[in-house]
Amino acid sequence: MINAFELANGRLKQIHVESREDLAKAKPIWIDIDSPTDQERDWVQAVFGTEIPEEDEVGDIEASARFFQEENGELHIRSDFLLDDEEGARNVRVAFMLKNDVLYSLHHEDLPVFRLVRMRARLKPGSVADCMDVLLDLYATDAEYSADALEEVYEALEAVSRQVLKSPLTDEDAAEALANIAREEDLNGRIRRNVMDTRRAVSFLMRNRLLTADQAEEARQILRDIDSLDGHTSFLFDKINFLMDATVGFININQNKIVKIFSVASVALLPPTLIASIYGMNFDFMPELKWKLGYPFSIGLMVVSVALPFWYFRKKGWLR
Repeated sequence: MINAFELANGRLKQIHVESREDLAKAKPIWIDIDSPTDQERDWVQAVFGTEIPEEDEVGDIEASARFFQEENGELHIRSDFLLDDEEGARNVRVAFMLKNDVLYSLHHEDLPVFRLVRMRARLKPGSVADCMDVLLDLYATDAEYSADALEEVYEALEAVSRQVLKSPLTDEDAAEALANIAREEDLNGRIRRNVMDTRRAVSFLMRNRLLTADQAEEARQILRDIDSLDGHTSFLFDKINFLMDATVGFININQNKIVKIFSVASVALLPPTLIASIYGMNFDFMPELKWKLGYPFSIGLMVVSVALPFWYFRKKGWLR
């Protein structure tokens, strides 16, 4: 699908592209290409002379070669954008190309950052003036989206904290808490990677002096926002580690309780086992046969030998 956008009165105006002729009549500053077909690739190639890379070409690239500029001035950028939906959190690679004052963006999943930028640019006049403003707006919105995702991680970890620190914590609750902690840890790690990639892209634009004075100031503000997010991600990593250690500690306590019960039971059953062993020996004189109270006495002795240790253990609090 091809989404083309023209600049009209300081706003982005979307152009419906259903044929090559629609694309040829447009004068866009931004062409957003989402999961294009071969035919749509041919349209862009024929009208603008820009070759759209294949999906494997977008992802299969060295990290050091994700930002480069060709001799003809065509700028290529590969950036990761965060996507958190029902299927889970993941980083989606987006290929940007700037050529002849037109920004081309290629991705194979619908990203909320792109939807938000399109909506804002249509409603807010003067927010963009050229294709570079669109690119910076995408990076700024990506930082905002990462901040919103961090707030959701905060809320999720608060719920896990209440669950972990309540008393008592069952094994089922601990298993659920560990699953939630692992999910939030994965999301926090992806957010950190996402903002790191955004920082690299914005720094590349500034180093190569591709921005005007106003755009450079906006880029510096984006970098400041990203720096503020780094502290939050570090704090969340510490909080996740604490909750993980606390949950594992409660699991160990529950397991130790079970082991303690078996230990107390085995110690308490040693005396009756000894008595039964003695009475089971083959003596010439067997008291249980020669004495009418032999069996009742041995059974009573075994009961007493069990009751006394349990009474002592209970008094010491070892059975709690």
